[in-house]
Amino acid sequence: MENSTQESHLRSENTITYESPYPLYAMAISSTPSRTNQYQRIALGSFIEEYNNRIDIVSFDPETLSVKTHQNLSLEHPFPPTKLMFSPSSLHKSNDLLASSGDYLRLWEVRDSASIEPVFVLNNSKTGEFCAPLTSFDWNDIEPKRIGTCSIDTTCTIWDIEKGVVETQLIAHDKEVYDIAWGEARVFASVSADGSVRIFDLRDKEHSTIIYESPRPDTPLLRLAWNKQDLRYMATTLMDSNKVVILDIRSPTVPVAELERHRSSVNAIAWAPQSCRHICSAGDDSQALIWELPTVAGPNGIDPMSMCSAASEINQLQWSAALPDWIAIAFSNKMQLLKV
Repeated sequence: MENSTQESHLRSENTITYESPYPLYAMAISSTPSRTNQYQRIALGSFIEEYNNRIDIVSFDPETLSVKTHQNLSLEHPFPPTKLMFSPSSLHKSNDLLASSGDYLRLWEVRDSASIEPVFVLNNSKTGEFCAPLTSFDWNDIEPKRIGTCSIDTTCTIWDIEKGVVETQLIAHDKEVYDIAWGEARVFASVSADGSVRIFDLRDKEHSTIIYESPRPDTPLLRLAWNKQDLRYMATTLMDSNKVVILDIRSPTVPVAELERHRSSVNAIAWAPQSCRHICSAGDDSQALIWELPTVAGPNGIDPMSMCSAASEINQLQWSAALPDWIAIAFSNKMQLLKV
């Protein structure tokens, strides 16, 4: 049952704003529309600095440009979820699955507007009850039975979610691992507080390839995005830095571009789902910038091709293949959809 419709107070054809009862951080857009209508589901995770947090699933209707809430698609979540993702369309399930990370990796089944039911709670600790917090995860869209998680305990864990078991666990870095991204079916990359980007191949678990290290020693790398339209390229961000670093895995150690037009720290990055040369970044300067990467960067750097301003620091950003014409950002207690 839809119990209300949230209309944007900044409503226009290019901006739709949804206001949550609590601060927002994690956010995900479903890869397929709802079966009962063509609404796109968006999952929103609260950021409350205590144990009890929430995940709400709302629906975006691109026809009426409205966001609808669903009383039955709201659940309690232990601690703020560090990331949310809906199952890739390649999973071919009748119902959406939603994954969340925090204390554990959790999977939920979303049954249209009727209910959301827990499927698995997956603990990556080999020593019993205690589990080091998970900082992020990524769902493999080529082999969607695989989810890779990363943790402050320096490990990356690859899960087989069909069986609910660990496929493999690697000590990936020297310090906390902050983000992970799949490139191919058996190849993933991760970034860490040790300042490195490393690529791993599940067919050769003893080795990894370092393709970038922070120019300042021990400067953590916080975010990683692999370009799904052109797997030669990935992007990363440094802690307390206004830069987005673009890497070409064929030319390790030296960035092919550095995007430096943010006025303060970058918090989130997302490659365009339909173009290999466009990327969006958002940060503490309340700006979401869209960049087109030139074939050759000029001497004065690269300027963004477009800019959107929010009312406060932007914590999260999603650019989904299911809604390629819209970018979703989260700031304060608001989720905003921006037409691009």
